[in-house]
Amino acid sequence: MWEYSEKVMDHYEHPRNVGEVQNANAVGEVGSIVCGDALKLTLKIDGGLITDARFKTFGCGSAIAAASALTEMIKGRSLEEASRITNKDIAGFLGGLPEEKMHCSVMGQEALEAAIADYRGVKKEVHKEDEGEIVCKCFSVTDQKIKRVALANNLHTVEEITNYTKAGGGCGACIPKIEDLLEEVWRGESARKAPGGRLTMVQKIKRIEEVLEEEVRPILKRDGGDLELIDVVENKVIVRMMGMCQGCHASELTTKGLVQEKLRELVDPTLEAVEDVPG
Repeated sequence: MWEYSEKVMDHYEHPRNVGEVQNANAVGEVGSIVCGDALKLTLKIDGGLITDARFKTFGCGSAIAAASALTEMIKGRSLEEASRITNKDIAGFLGGLPEEKMHCSVMGQEALEAAIADYRGVKKEVHKEDEGEIVCKCFSVTDQKIKRVALANNLHTVEEITNYTKAGGGCGACIPKIEDLLEEVWRGESARKAPGGRLTMVQKIKRIEEVLEEEVRPILKRDGGDLELIDVVENKVIVRMMGMCQGCHASELTTKGLVQEKLRELVDPTLEAVEDVPG
């Protein structure tokens, strides 16, 4: 029997914000009833702030709790703040979820990303990185999604992948393929590191450039902003905000939040992002 925190039980028994937002201008739908879990998230966004959020879900108690928690987390937040919420944040807000139910938090993050993309008019691009070969036919999970979730959550076993994506939790025919994908993912990560598990300075700079280009700039560009890498001095990453981000009162929050968070998660947990402000 799984153990649930008091907060999970509270959000399951007394879910907040159930239903649909009237005249919603952002809608995110993920999952499938056929696959066992589905979530529809509707938002009202005004002046860059999420003023209302509601959900409908088909799934287990953890799915209800995760969706309820998500709506509470994002109401009153700016799009920029909401876009940085991860499945780990949702689980943390609930005081943790059983490992076997972490896919519910992933579904919440994906619904939020889909809703924000819908509001920005790029609905077709959301989770474009998940396009690829269907590995798990039982739950329609692609190889690209497995790789993305594995990297984002530091997953190394098939059991963990099943917990976070449901892939491998049906007939089991895809398990060998999942094992191959995990080996490919972590072999690639190891290749980026020097002997002893540490990045050389050249490798570190290259990886920083990759993360800024692939993970950070696309988010900033959606709101008319951008950045450029100025220098890397030991563990200090100096960037310059550009476009709508330049001179914005929230630019420091963006640097310390989005930029620094992504660099620490995907490159080195000791990195510090600093904004270079032209004098």
